[in-house]
Amino acid sequence: MAKPRYAVHEFDVVVVGAGGAGLRAAIESARAGRKTAVLCKSLLGKAHTVMAEGGAAAAMGNVDSRDNWKVHFRDTMKGGRYVNSWRMAELHAKEAPDRVRELEQWGAVFDRTRDGWIGQRAFGGHTYPRLAHVGDRTGLEIIRTLQDKGVHSGLSVFMETTVVRLFKSGDRVVGCLAYERDTGAFHLFKAKAVVLATGGFGKAFQVTSNSWEYTGDGYALAWQAGADLQDMEFIQFHPTGMVWPPSVRGILVTEGVRGEGGKLTNTNGERFMFRYVPDLYKGEYAETEEEADLWVQQQVDLKAGTIAAAQAKARRPPELLPRDIVARAIMAEVKSGRGTPRGGVYLDISWRDPEYVRRKLPSMYHQFKELANVDITKVPMEVGPTMHYTMGGIRVDPETQMTPKVKGLFAAGEAAAGLHGANRLGGNSLTDLLVFGRRAGLHAAEFAASAPAAPVNDAEVDAAVDHFLSFVDGTPGENPYKVWEDLQVVMQNKAGMVRFKGELAEAIEELQAIKKRAAACKAPGGTAFNPGWHVAMDLQFMVIACEASCRSALLREESRGGHTRGDFIETNEKEWSGRNVVARNVNGRMEMAVEMIPPIPAELQKIVDSKAEEISTKGVA
Repeated sequence: MAKPRYAVHEFDVVVVGAGGAGLRAAIESARAGRKTAVLCKSLLGKAHTVMAEGGAAAAMGNVDSRDNWKVHFRDTMKGGRYVNSWRMAELHAKEAPDRVRELEQWGAVFDRTRDGWIGQRAFGGHTYPRLAHVGDRTGLEIIRTLQDKGVHSGLSVFMETTVVRLFKSGDRVVGCLAYERDTGAFHLFKAKAVVLATGGFGKAFQVTSNSWEYTGDGYALAWQAGADLQDMEFIQFHPTGMVWPPSVRGILVTEGVRGEGGKLTNTNGERFMFRYVPDLYKGEYAETEEEADLWVQQQVDLKAGTIAAAQAKARRPPELLPRDIVARAIMAEVKSGRGTPRGGVYLDISWRDPEYVRRKLPSMYHQFKELANVDITKVPMEVGPTMHYTMGGIRVDPETQMTPKVKGLFAAGEAAAGLHGANRLGGNSLTDLLVFGRRAGLHAAEFAASAPAAPVNDAEVDAAVDHFLSFVDGTPGENPYKVWEDLQVVMQNKAGMVRFKGELAEAIEELQAIKKRAAACKAPGGTAFNPGWHVAMDLQFMVIACEASCRSALLREESRGGHTRGDFIETNEKEWSGRNVVARNVNGRMEMAVEMIPPIPAELQKIVDSKAEEISTKGVA
């Protein structure tokens, strides 16, 4: 008898991705009694979430009692330049504290205040110290906690298993095809609901903080299945990635360094960020070095409990402006000839007590010591912008996280659009994972409980297997590594931090050629232990994510948040405020649309328009 071409598994809910969003979704699905599987591209515990260092943003008010969900909501909307899903921003701000406290109940060990509360640190764009943290290893602690909770929740985990195709029956998802990365064996997962928690597509760029798994899988899977992609023009370039040595260029340097008082300087020794405070943030940030240094001292006093929150009057240092502003400022210094010889600037925390630095920033200390032979307690770090995060993603319903066009298909975390708008505030991603991972898992479980069983078309599965095996059929073809390299050059040079109409048009045209080359890739040697085969399949996803990003960036003729157009440098509120760019699949072709965001309720608009002190705990409700 012939050997089956693929193994078959049946579950109520299949979660694709085992980062914070995926694990939190799977835990919630299992708690609801649904038979749940987690499929992770890498090893369990190796998720990209572990690389999130600074903290998880939640308005608990443990360090500064003036904080509350309204201020957090306002900060998120303001940082996202008002193209966020206001409902997601509201849910996130309200539910984040409970999700952090829930993690603590499950065993997460956060840093503490002197009174024993969960410690919170300052971060860019946040009015008050808001990030619950574990040194600079917060993401690692979150994954450790969720992993431990998850394996005791009855989950079935399939490690080193990559999903390559979704299957539908009518307008609902009914399963997915995946393969084992070591053996190449295919698996069909039949499911009533699928949650995509696959992260972003940073590996399409030359300089990125992203791990190897980030190849846009979820975006492409959803788009191929008929779901919309939204806001794909908004790419966050984290202002501080490592610059040296070249082998680690782009690796993240946590914003926690600046939250603990790190200063950005150019080669002239100038603390340059004071020159780059935009009008939108005038009056909220320090105007002199003396005031900025006073703010740092007041944070120390707050944490020590030697002063009350009401006495902390100094304004935040401009190093803690939202990431898009800081990243553009660094690039401006470099292009003006005031950058380092290696194309970065300096980030200095060496003025603080060495023991404090080693205690609060242990990963940063060891990272620079071991990879660059730099002792950050003695000399500054050399840093520059690195592709870090995709604000856009799969379009979802704010309440349930289900895609409107494909029933039973959910998305959460970086794979989903909406919460962050044009620019994500640091720390919001970790509570995004928790809040909307839980919501995705809860509603996926509810959908699976009420959805009748539906068949998977065997012919479609066989056709998909044939397609993916064609990359190892032994015939001559393109080298997948060369195609990937060319793709990265296009995205880095023509769709990077600053975009222009001509370059974006060229990028889209070149992507069409790369798409054809990707389809013709060959990786001889069979499917077992063949990394070239993995790259060939990853390319099929990356080109879709890149095309959506470039087409969206070309359409949005303004600069806003993480999207900077060199030919439309101003923000055009009249034409673009309250509008999302959407990429649709129309018979296999990508078509673009601009849609209005639903009107924000008057009570939430009042919060957005208010000053922080007016909506603080002791201020106007």
